[in-house]
Amino acid sequence: MTTPLPVQATFDDLGTPLHEVTFVVVDLETTGGSPLASEITEIGAVKVRGGEQLGEFQTLVNPGLPIPAFISVLTGITDRMVADAPRIETALPAFLEFARGAVLVAHNAPFDITFLKTNAQRLGLEWPGPRVIDTAHLARQLVTRDEAPNRKLGSLARLFQASTTPDHRALHDARATVDVLHGLLGRVGSLGVTTLEELSSYSSRVSPAQRRKRFLADSLPSAPGVYVFKDGQQRPLYVGTSVDIRRRVRTYFTASEHRTRMAEMVGIAESVTPIVCATPLEAEVRELRLIAEHKPRYNRRSRFPERAVWVKLTVEPFPRLSVVREVRDDGARYVGPFSGRKQAEQAVAAVHEVVPLRQCTTRLSPAKPTAACVLAELGRCGAPCTGQQSVADYDAVVSQVTAALTGDAEPLVRALEQRMAELAEQERYEDAGSVRDRLLTLVRGTARAQRLAPLAASPELVGARWRAEGGWEIVCVRYGRLAGTAVAARGTDPMLTVEAVRASAEVVAPPTGPVPAALPEETEKILRWLETPGTRLVSLDGEWTCPVNGAGRSRDRLEPLVRSQEQVAGFDEPRGRTLHRPPGAVASGAAAAG
Repeated sequence: MTTPLPVQATFDDLGTPLHEVTFVVVDLETTGGSPLASEITEIGAVKVRGGEQLGEFQTLVNPGLPIPAFISVLTGITDRMVADAPRIETALPAFLEFARGAVLVAHNAPFDITFLKTNAQRLGLEWPGPRVIDTAHLARQLVTRDEAPNRKLGSLARLFQASTTPDHRALHDARATVDVLHGLLGRVGSLGVTTLEELSSYSSRVSPAQRRKRFLADSLPSAPGVYVFKDGQQRPLYVGTSVDIRRRVRTYFTASEHRTRMAEMVGIAESVTPIVCATPLEAEVRELRLIAEHKPRYNRRSRFPERAVWVKLTVEPFPRLSVVREVRDDGARYVGPFSGRKQAEQAVAAVHEVVPLRQCTTRLSPAKPTAACVLAELGRCGAPCTGQQSVADYDAVVSQVTAALTGDAEPLVRALEQRMAELAEQERYEDAGSVRDRLLTLVRGTARAQRLAPLAASPELVGARWRAEGGWEIVCVRYGRLAGTAVAARGTDPMLTVEAVRASAEVVAPPTGPVPAALPEETEKILRWLETPGTRLVSLDGEWTCPVNGAGRSRDRLEPLVRSQEQVAGFDEPRGRTLHRPPGAVASGAAAAG
């Protein structure tokens, strides 16, 4: 096992050491529990840094209304005491000046901070948005019930032997909270928490072993790209992407990461390899390729693209639909890919529901009739096997399927919707729901094929998209594969970058059939990038079109209804829901994508 060399990171990389942080511990007394219906009667605060006290702030506040009797009993603050005190218009700006640039600390911080923010907003004062530490939250992570019966300030003050006893007076409670804070900081320090950033995200769900691995992020770049966690034998454990590699990897060692398997992965990891990418699209594509190549055990998605299956309309005198794993250049029609055999079989079943296409697997010859199957007896097939249906008559049936797979899917979709309506009239709602699910599976796969095929057949496409920070993202795609990408800096001629990308782009061989020269998921990511508003088509060698009445239109219309997961008879009677039909059709052309 190779031990990684220690790297001295900058203070910015490591975070702000706790001993350098200025904390202002604040406590409020109020006339009630709601900042909208109650007022502040006292503000007390203590400023500390590195264990030393730097100053104190205390003022009573005239709430402008009578203090409830039970509040006076609890706090000891009476109307007479606050009669000559400053109003909040004077007290709050003074406190904000005292706390300027510091981290605010409070016990049950949401209460105190909400009162302060609400009053600042009411007075038109700018809230500085300081980082806030809640000692009650920390105590819930660090103090067991054997040590203290609860997480109230009084109980914690006794546990940590605070020098001041809290008594519901703001300054006294703030002083007690300072001692509680120092006691809690001592505990997290022994667990390896040494920076403000780590303290802010601290949770007991993060094990000490997980926190100790945070050095793996120290030398990573703050740049967009891919990161690969590896074990001691340099085997990839997990691949991810981020616009800031170092910041994202840091989160795996804090409470920001909630996934149990990631904690396990971090425990095994010995190194993190960064791959800086020119554009976010490049990072997404590299992630897909690395996952498909290495199949890291902690990645859940995109690990086995080779398991995708296709539906094939065979080439023979009497074609049929077949589920296959390989696409060949054999002149057949292919739809997909589907994520699994079950989904592909559902799509086939949707076609068989309304089209009398043969379902037998035997290769039939017009010259050699055979016995009919039960489907022919039921009228679900024209029985070409017996010679009752000629090749020409069967071609008319096949043409319905061919049209749905390659262009106009509306007739087939309408026939399936009519079938659902018939089942609804017979009150066969579960059967109607099954037809609905098969229909959506079919149009999903068909739409995917219709989207991928044009780009897969195009020798080259170059696109450009303006970046928010200035300049252009340039992308070169060949046969559906990302072949090159770069950024044209602000103020430069983007066409020079375009030519450079085209000259240096990967040479991609034409793919087989309708399959792109990349993972279908990669081509889909490229399509989403190209379809983003503001993307410009610089050049196109090929044709990028989408049929007006293609399956994508039906998919977009039906998808929201199936998401409801309601077992309904038909799309026109979905228990109070109405079918949404997007107006207009999808335009087609050399530079239109559907």
